[in-house]
Amino acid sequence: SEPASAAAFLEPRLKTLADPFLLPNMAAAVERLWIARTRAEPLVIFGDYDVDGVTSTALLLESLRALGWKAEAYLPSRMDEGYGLTQEGAENCLQKFPRTTLLLAVDCGSTAVESIAWLRTRGVEVLVLDHHQVSNPAPAAVALVNPQLSPDGAFVELCSAGLAFKLAHAVVKRGREENLPRFADFDLRSLLDLVALGTVADLVPLTGENRILVPAGLKRLSKTGRPGLIALKKVAEVNGEVNAYAVGFQLGPRLNAAGRMENAEAALRLILAGDAAEAEPLAIELDARNRERQEVERGIAEQAIGAVRARFDPARDFVIVEGQLLWHIGVVGIVASRVLREFYRPTLILGGDNAAFRGSGRSVEGFDLAAALRECDDLLIRHGGHAMAAGVTVHPDKVDALRDRLNTIARRTLRPDQLQPTLRLDAETGLADITLDTVAELARLEPFGQGNPAVQLVVRGLRCSRPPLRMGKEKQHAKLFVTDGTASAEAVFWGVGKAALPDGNFDLAAVPQVNEFNGRRSVQLKVLDWRAAAT
Repeated sequence: SEPASAAAFLEPRLKTLADPFLLPNMAAAVERLWIARTRAEPLVIFGDYDVDGVTSTALLLESLRALGWKAEAYLPSRMDEGYGLTQEGAENCLQKFPRTTLLLAVDCGSTAVESIAWLRTRGVEVLVLDHHQVSNPAPAAVALVNPQLSPDGAFVELCSAGLAFKLAHAVVKRGREENLPRFADFDLRSLLDLVALGTVADLVPLTGENRILVPAGLKRLSKTGRPGLIALKKVAEVNGEVNAYAVGFQLGPRLNAAGRMENAEAALRLILAGDAAEAEPLAIELDARNRERQEVERGIAEQAIGAVRARFDPARDFVIVEGQLLWHIGVVGIVASRVLREFYRPTLILGGDNAAFRGSGRSVEGFDLAAALRECDDLLIRHGGHAMAAGVTVHPDKVDALRDRLNTIARRTLRPDQLQPTLRLDAETGLADITLDTVAELARLEPFGQGNPAVQLVVRGLRCSRPPLRMGKEKQHAKLFVTDGTASAEAVFWGVGKAALPDGNFDLAAVPQVNEFNGRRSVQLKVLDWRAAAT
């Protein structure tokens, strides 16, 4: 019923989580893990280098070890091995852990047909726990636990951190049914801080079970006892309540920076650190890596935007493909997002991987990037991903042909109006109606993110009561003091750069927020856009 589903949305409860054994092939995965535990068989968790991959690896390593498994972890290098369970990654993993007979691929593996077949010839069985699209034919894993295989689309919102929690839940359930001593006392809630980190950072929809896991996880993260996360919060200057914004923009990028710039090992060691003495130097290292990442990204973004602008023709260029062999492959995905924001076109940015190009793509609504790349299979060394984001490897002499074909596909599938960004506005309101109470009421809809965006309002007929104030090191932000003649408020325009600021009478599109400063709370509007008021 509608009231019941509204109540479930506004007051999510952990006890309403579905049985983990409803996930495709979960029973087979737990059965094989059980055999490994009984035989004291060495298990390696093969993860991924982004936040979702690192948190799900940490969650499973911590829980399985605590429950009696002999488990190790291996994270591939973005630079040397590339994304996923590659042949090179599998070989390096076995070199490091030669006694491995069972490998659990997490946040990867759904398309690793050849690598999994090769591992079987080496006497290694493979379990896959992943949320990415599955290849056809699917890899011959002992069990492929992936919501993409669910006939009714159940659990499809979960990323690998959420799936790792479901696997831990299934394992604990089985252990309790068998009355095994360690399982009765194991508190699954202790893993939720990692689930929240991975889920928010991976930009999956905050709907379905994520709506239950993330709020509980953010609460846990706010008062986490993990020395690594305490140290990470300290360097990121995250104090008090941790919300989705803090994960997405402060904690997540620092954890991600390790895998982007070098190897994600430092991020995993930080999460699992046993004390402050071990954690603090790692957090400082990740903070430095993140600053380095920002610097590299800024330089490449400027070059990419400049190169596109020099020859951009909106009538011709439906898809942007830009690359240089000197560009760092660790930041091409973020640069693709920035170029897309600037030109509002599906964008592929390529960096150098020895003699080949390796890159990342980001798309707009209405253009399935993964499907388009499948139509370019003959031009690519490898590719994978989903509708809105994908990765490719391509020979430099095939880049022009790739650009031409992607544009042909886009012209066939996209209408020109789909290449204009649209601003979604939920309601029109007066300035006097945006009170602290209103903002508190809207906050019940949190956490905001993919699939559950913050409420966006339009306020008409405003003017500035005093000149705007430029802020930030490079004066890239602005504070506005707005009034409608009776009520007034402060509004912040982040990242406005050199763009024009409101003048005369104007309408404002904004997200209402609470600003806390020196113990005082006030309403602040986060500006999305403005336009001159109709006269």
